[in-house]
Amino acid sequence: MAVRDAASPLLLGLLCLLHTWGARAAVEVNMEDKVEAFLGDTAQITCMFKSDDFGGSGGMTVEWHYVKNSKDYQQIYNQDSLQSTVVKNTPYSERITVDTTGNNGEVVLTIRDVQLSDDEVAFNCYVKIIGEGSGEGSTKLKVFKTPEDPIIQGVGQGISVGDEMTKIASCEVKNGYPKPKITWYRDKMPLHNIPNVVKVDHTITSQSSGLFSVNSDLNMKVEKKDKDAVFYCEVTFLVPGAEKMLETNDINITVLYPPTTVNMLVKPSEGKIKEGDTVEILCTSDGNSESQYFTIDNKDVSRLKLENVTRHDTRFYECSVEDFENFVKLSTNISVEVNYLDEVVIEPTGSVLVDWKKEFSATCNASSSLGIKTTWFKNGKEVVKGYHLSLKAVTYDTAGTYDCVVTVPEIQGMQANSSLQVTVQGPPEIIEKQLNEEETDERELELTCQVRSYPTPNITWGTTNGKIISSSNHMTNVGAKSVAKVQVNITSNTTVFCNASNEFGKDSATYIIKFTKTETPKPQEKAQKGSYGVVIAVIIICILLLAILGSVLYFLYKKGKICNRSGKKDFTKEKSSKDKIVVEMKSDNTEEAILLGVNGEKQLPNDQ
Repeated sequence: MAVRDAASPLLLGLLCLLHTWGARAAVEVNMEDKVEAFLGDTAQITCMFKSDDFGGSGGMTVEWHYVKNSKDYQQIYNQDSLQSTVVKNTPYSERITVDTTGNNGEVVLTIRDVQLSDDEVAFNCYVKIIGEGSGEGSTKLKVFKTPEDPIIQGVGQGISVGDEMTKIASCEVKNGYPKPKITWYRDKMPLHNIPNVVKVDHTITSQSSGLFSVNSDLNMKVEKKDKDAVFYCEVTFLVPGAEKMLETNDINITVLYPPTTVNMLVKPSEGKIKEGDTVEILCTSDGNSESQYFTIDNKDVSRLKLENVTRHDTRFYECSVEDFENFVKLSTNISVEVNYLDEVVIEPTGSVLVDWKKEFSATCNASSSLGIKTTWFKNGKEVVKGYHLSLKAVTYDTAGTYDCVVTVPEIQGMQANSSLQVTVQGPPEIIEKQLNEEETDERELELTCQVRSYPTPNITWGTTNGKIISSSNHMTNVGAKSVAKVQVNITSNTTVFCNASNEFGKDSATYIIKFTKTETPKPQEKAQKGSYGVVIAVIIICILLLAILGSVLYFLYKKGKICNRSGKKDFTKEKSSKDKIVVEMKSDNTEEAILLGVNGEKQLPNDQ
């Protein structure tokens, strides 16, 4: 047995003597092979023991040592029947505690703030019971530290396919314990060393703290297929009771390789090209070499921009790619077609004069590299589809501007247009042909006459008696219409004529005006207007009373009650004029005057 404490030579000598005599150790000590803990955590190491006569009259001694190697025991704690002591001036003096008595056959050593430099050792537990013997055991303390997240970095420059094996990326993981392990992957497949193809170099660095950092370089002879490959590295490390893993993000590498094909592209690639467009011609290859360069039509460019193209830009364009380092030269060409639509031509052109009620036709066309569609419009409304415009029995409604629009259906927005002015010449036509009858109480009235005609007509105003009111000197032209106005003085019913004429004929319209005379009430009548109803009622009552009074007087007269008359007697002319009420009426059939009495009887002539 190795020496545990130089201060106890007597005890060690006694132990050796007992072994020499062949004494049987009666104390059995059991401990775990290892205890695992994270750096900075707390570790507990348990020492379990039992003896044939545990708890007898003899005293018990417990000692704890840390063992760096098989011959270097350092005591850190001891306990006997009188006291327990933590040994001073050791790496554990301030960081350990031991349970009290161990009467239950178990002694526990607790180590706080586990460290690497001192704690990655074996801890020995020695138990002795006087009169029974002794026993010992040891446990290895394993310390762990999770490393930082790994970092991957690819090389900045491109790697040529023809190069020998070269570094393409590096991976680093820092501050782990025990040493982390790095594995490289390409497209999720692990990479292993292959002579002249793949080589992985690992560099392990031990920090002053005892932690490890690992750097790994991946060297490869790249191929063209590696341009799309995904690389990453995986770090595996130990923790108490398990193994864990961390992965980096994915990276790609730039692989340089010579071209095998060359391609050309025209933009816009969709649809057809028309004059006025901007066109780009692109030259590309399947190569990725830094030494390749392009030309388009002998210009050192890989992109040619053509602005406001015309039909003269229609031709073949050639693209070449050359790689001097790899001795490669390739070329191809592409056709660019610029479609066009010429100006619209209308026959006849400009402005035409068409006779009233006659026929007229025109044609419209335009040259184009593609099929066209022709449509005639008037005032924004479609008149006819096709290049031919035919107008039959033209009227003034037919006159106007006709627009011919030519479009190319295959290309959106490609169109041209032109216009034709059609003027119809003929006799005047008054727009409101029917008789105009108007009732008015105005002394002066304005009349309007609207005439369609070409050439401009002569318009006059007159009455039924042949009087000319106004001539066309007061006429205005609004588009194809002539508008004449006149002020007419109205004193009675009047008929006014509007006469229009030109070299092709004439037309007229009649205006019948009925004059209504309105009397203006006097101021006193206006003031008494509110009492008219009362006055009328009083007059009616008076008339009724007079009628009744007249009937009574006549009755008395016939009876001889008045004027000393009895029976029938002739009236004298004077009396007749005084006593009788007569009404004179004229008839359309006779001029004879008939006198009526108050009783309504007809009087003979001799009675008059």
